[in-house]
Amino acid sequence: MPTEPASNSSDDNPYISPEAVGTKAGVKSRSFFNAWELLTVLGIVVILLILLLPAVTRSGGYDAARRTQCKNNLKQIALALYNYHDVYNSLPPAYTIDSNGNPLHSWRTLILPYLEQAVLYKSIDLSKPWNDPANADAFKTTPEVYRCPSADLPPSATSYLAVAGESACFHPTSGRAFSEILDGTSNTLMVIEVPHEKAVPWMSPQDADEQLILSMSEHDTLAHTGGYQVAFVDGATRFLSIKIDASTLRAIISISGQEPVGEF
Repeated sequence: MPTEPASNSSDDNPYISPEAVGTKAGVKSRSFFNAWELLTVLGIVVILLILLLPAVTRSGGYDAARRTQCKNNLKQIALALYNYHDVYNSLPPAYTIDSNGNPLHSWRTLILPYLEQAVLYKSIDLSKPWNDPANADAFKTTPEVYRCPSADLPPSATSYLAVAGESACFHPTSGRAFSEILDGTSNTLMVIEVPHEKAVPWMSPQDADEQLILSMSEHDTLAHTGGYQVAFVDGATRFLSIKIDASTLRAIISISGQEPVGEF
C-alpha cells in the first residue's frame, strides 16, 4: 500500500511546482510593494504636518534671521563710521549745512564711500539739498544696509537714526572726536533703530535726539518684538528692551554726564 505523504502543505514539498513558486513569489512581491506604499504614505503625512505647523512656529526662524540681518546692518554702519573717523579724526556731523545754516545732507550720505557705495556717493550733489531735483535719482537708490528687513517702511525710508544733540554722540553740525566721549565708548549710544512711526527718508538730515528716544514706547510699531537694536560708540551692537529704565537710557545717550549706568 502506498504511503501517505506526511503533509499536504506545499511548504513541505521539496519539488514544488513552478506554478506554486510563482504564487509564493507573487505574495512576497506584494508584501514588498506594501512596505513602499507605507513609506510613501508616511512621507506624505510628514510633509502635511510640516505644512500645517502653526504660522507662529514657522515664522520664528524667519524673525530671528531678520533680527540678525538688522544687527549686521548696524555693525556695518558702525564700522563705516569708524573708518570715517580714521580719515577725518572725527565722526561726521549729523548733517551738513549751507552758508545760511540750512541743513543739506545727512551723515548717512557722508559715509556712503565706507559702505562700498562710492558710485552712489559721487552721483549726489552735496552743494544742493538732499531733496533737490538734482538728487532725486540718488534718493530712489536706498542702500540695503539702511533698511531693517523687518521694518515695513516706504522704499526710501530708514529706521536707523544717529543719536544726535549737543551732548550726544553726533554733534548736529560739526564732527565729534571719540576723545570727547568721556562716559566711555561702551556706555554711549551712537546709532539707534526707531519705530516705524519715527522713520525718516534715508537722505534726510533728521535724527534722534534725547526727547525722541525717551518717547519711544511699547505702543509704537516696532520692527522687533519687545525692543530695538542699537550700536554703541565702541562698535558693539545690542538689543535693548523697549521697557529700559528712562534714567539708564538718559545715561547712555549722554557723552559726558558721568551718570551711573544701570543694568540694561
